[in-house]
Order: sequence, then structure tokens, then C-alpha cells
Amino acid sequence: MPIADIEGHRVPLSNLEKTLYPATGFTKGECVHYYASVADVLLPHLRDRAVSFLRCPDGVEGATFFAKHVPPGTPDWVTRREVTLRGGTTARQIVLQDLASLVWAANLAALELHTHQWRTTSARRADRLVLDLDPGEGAGLPECREVAHWLRARLAADGLTALPKTSGAKGLHLLAGLRPTDCSEVSAYAKRLAVEAEAALPDLALHRMTRSLRAGKVFVDHSQNSWAKTTAAPYTLRARSHPTVSAPVTWEELAAAESTEALVPHAGDMAERLRRHGDLLAPLLAPPEAQPPLP
Repeated sequence: MPIADIEGHRVPLSNLEKTLYPATGFTKGECVHYYASVADVLLPHLRDRAVSFLRCPDGVEGATFFAKHVPPGTPDWVTRREVTLRGGTTARQIVLQDLASLVWAANLAALELHTHQWRTTSARRADRLVLDLDPGEGAGLPECREVAHWLRARLAADGLTALPKTSGAKGLHLLAGLRPTDCSEVSAYAKRLAVEAEAALPDLALHRMTRSLRAGKVFVDHSQNSWAKTTAAPYTLRARSHPTVSAPVTWEELAAAESTEALVPHAGDMAERLRRHGDLLAPLLAPPEAQPPLP
């Protein structure tokens, strides 16, 4: 078994030749390499945030499972933090603070990384808002784009800057940095935005999850602002048929894209994107006191 020496830590690597994405032949070794290559932009978005993993040990076509608790055999040098769960119980979860820990997680075939909108250093006080735009059957990028532009303007009216990223699938995420605020307040504000979007765009936007109402519309999922919910982290791979990435895009790219497929980058696209754009979500990393307050 090869051992990688990373920043003074010995990280065992196993089964690097195993195919995790059969449709493309993308291997576990390529997964590890991807996460190592985006670590400089990814790790700041993971810092101090408890991580939930979507693990795919037999690839995206095999059995997959979410893992919140610390896996057996986790090295001592991987950071753990105590997190309160629903019902008031607590659990220790992983926090990926450095390159060695990120590579260790990738070697577990933890393809997807999901985090809360709050940091463990400021529990249940969100420092970002997220709106997940999920198109129903018969809707797609044009509908998502129109709803996204309406929400961008609405957030700007409240002094908040919306930053788009792909979900890595068919939808979009809109993120906005906040001065740390109780999650209940952020959740209420996000729901209000979704309700307003539905009122302003009744043929396009929907604030309710009801499946029977979603055909041809975009569900503005505000629920991920709950303290208990998580969202796909920036730059995470997605466990789809292809190794797509939940990656930030510019508003100009969103306006010009002809399809979701043309907008959503794959792992192999990210090196060039980062050379061209850097981290488009860097505004989310501003010091807390520099972020705007919730209206």
C-alpha cells in the first residue's frame, strides 16, 4: 500500500486504480488527485465546518451512504469537533482543516463533502445564506436562470451579494456571505425570499417542496439554512454518472450558457477554471465583521 507523506503526516492510499465513475473510467486515484489539486481553494470553505461525507466505496453505481460520525481507524491528527444533533444529543464529527486530512477523506472514497452554513467555532450562527434552485420536470437552466436573476436583485436590495455555483447536477446554488446570525433568523429570511419569488414569478418559482406542484417550475429550497441541514460544499465532486463539480460560475457564464451540461464543470476542467478565475467565492471568506448583517 503506498504511503503519502503530506505536511508531516503519513497518509495510506489504497486501491487507487479502482474505477469510481464507470461511465468515464474516473478512478479513485484521480479522485484523490482532484481533491489535492483544489485544496488551496476548497480548504478555506471547509475550515471549522463539520463535514458529512457521501461515501462511494464501490463507485457511483454501487452502494453509497452518508457518514457523519468519525469513521473507525481515523488518524489521531484528523480534527474532530463536538456537534449538537437534533434532540440535543452530541456527536464528534470530522473537520477537514488541512491537505493531509482532505487526502485521507478522498482515499475513503468520500466523493461528496457537505457542510453546515455555520462553523463549529460559532455553533448555529450562520455566516452564509444558501438558496438551492431545483428545477422540476419540464424546467431547466433557462427557468433557473430567470429565478436566479430575480433573487440576485432581491438580495442586492437588502445589501447582500449573491454568488452562483452549480449544484453539480441540474440546479444552481446562490450563496451570500453574512455577519454571523442565528440560524433561525436566517432560515426565516430565506423562506421569506422564496415566498416573495413565488409571488413575483408565479409561473416559474415555487417555495413549497410539493412534488405535484413542481412541473415546469423551480423549487427555491430555503430549508438548507436550518442549523441541522447541510449543503454540497464549494468544489466538491458529485456522485453522478460523471465526475461533475459543484463549482462557482460567473453571472456572465450563467447568462451565456445554453444548457446545464455546458455550465457544469467536470473535475478535469477545474485546473483551467482556477487559473482563469481563482476562487469566485472568495467574498464568502471575508472576516465576519466585514460581512453585511442580515436585513
